[in-house]
Amino acid sequence: MNLQDKVAVITGAASGIGKHIAKVYFDSGARIVIADLDLKAAETAARELDPSGERSMAVAMNVTSEEEVEAGIAAVAARFGGIDVLVSNAGIQIVAPLESFAFADWKKMLAIHLDGAFLTTRACLKVMYAQGRGGSVIYMGSVHSKEASPLKSAYVTAKHGLIGLCKVVAKEGAAHGVRANVICPGFVRTPLVEKQIPEQAKALGMSEADVVKNVMLKETVDGEFTTVDDVAQTALFLAAFPSNALTGQSIVVSHGWFMQ
Repeated sequence: MNLQDKVAVITGAASGIGKHIAKVYFDSGARIVIADLDLKAAETAARELDPSGERSMAVAMNVTSEEEVEAGIAAVAARFGGIDVLVSNAGIQIVAPLESFAFADWKKMLAIHLDGAFLTTRACLKVMYAQGRGGSVIYMGSVHSKEASPLKSAYVTAKHGLIGLCKVVAKEGAAHGVRANVICPGFVRTPLVEKQIPEQAKALGMSEADVVKNVMLKETVDGEFTTVDDVAQTALFLAAFPSNALTGQSIVVSHGWFMQ
């Protein structure tokens, strides 16, 4: 499968999973838009992919800002003539027991994960519908789109919500050839997860090694972290899939942590 000459917008793509998806898409022939809160990091990532700048673009984007999202997507459409793929990947993690979870943190989590997905989807759908060549919307969910874990009330709520949004987009987008799906990774050892290990160790009163072995990887079939390439290859498959046969679905990529 390839994405030759397709235009792909990936949010939160200056680092981690998003950055690797951008590389895999670029290697498959796509024109890549690195949309990130950190413009300098986005520009660096875009240059690393494509020093010529012919097939890459960096966009400053706070996904919770309607104005920034609309302006950023308009700039992409103007530069590349359309949008074929959106990967709504921007996200953060805040962990705390529910009884002491700050309301400000709750709102921040839902804003980035859900408001951001809504705003970027809405902006991209307008372009996809108008251009008449279909498209693919991919949400970065989690095993926590299916399961719950202690200390992650806002994250679990947000990731469950993405599945609902995806299904609506699949229903509405079908007439325009637009598909929508969710990738649900297990634990990927990105900086986001590295940050969680000591936080959970402190909250649960156990060692960091025990958090990794007995919390994060306990339910996997092989005791292995999901890799960024595991996720990126799934994102490539979903982006390049040729028909509406695969839409409204959530694909779990977790070394068997969650089976459906």
